[in-house]
Amino acid sequence: MQTRERAQGSTPTGMVGSVASVNVSHGGVPKRPIPGGWVDRLGLEADAHEEPEPIHGGVDQAISIYSVESIERVVADGHRAFPGAFGENLTLTGIELDELRIGDHLSIGAAGLVLELTARAEPCQTIAHWFVERRIARISSKVNPADARWYASVVSEGPMETGDPVKVLRR
Repeated sequence: MQTRERAQGSTPTGMVGSVASVNVSHGGVPKRPIPGGWVDRLGLEADAHEEPEPIHGGVDQAISIYSVESIERVVADGHRAFPGAFGENLTLTGIELDELRIGDHLSIGAAGLVLELTARAEPCQTIAHWFVERRIARISSKVNPADARWYASVVSEGPMETGDPVKVLRR
């Protein structure tokens, strides 16, 4: 019941996008696309981390989020990027990452999945090989907030599939 109240206490921001890619790995990067999967309080089923909690994963970092728009800008700067390259589970399209705020909810699909943004996901050396001269700061929230990843907790469990609509709700 508490999860329903939290989701209902949100208001639409007008930002609507969709799931471009759902990504998993047995640990490490890149994460590879899958058609979809179940998301519980600890994240996407079938996903794993080489360095588990507190470095990766846990309830406050259950899902890592990035966007197609950010990938396109990073590639335009000469770096290598594609859905899952930077370890994200969820690649969005149609939503600009720098317009999101901690506490925003993402309502995904029609089956009730709701995520809550908890923190920016700062880059680490694990993904440095994708960047020219290993310049991972290109996706740091301090240097380039428009292209920095997000972490989210799971407010309400449910399925997530490529093509699902995503609505941003502000707390």
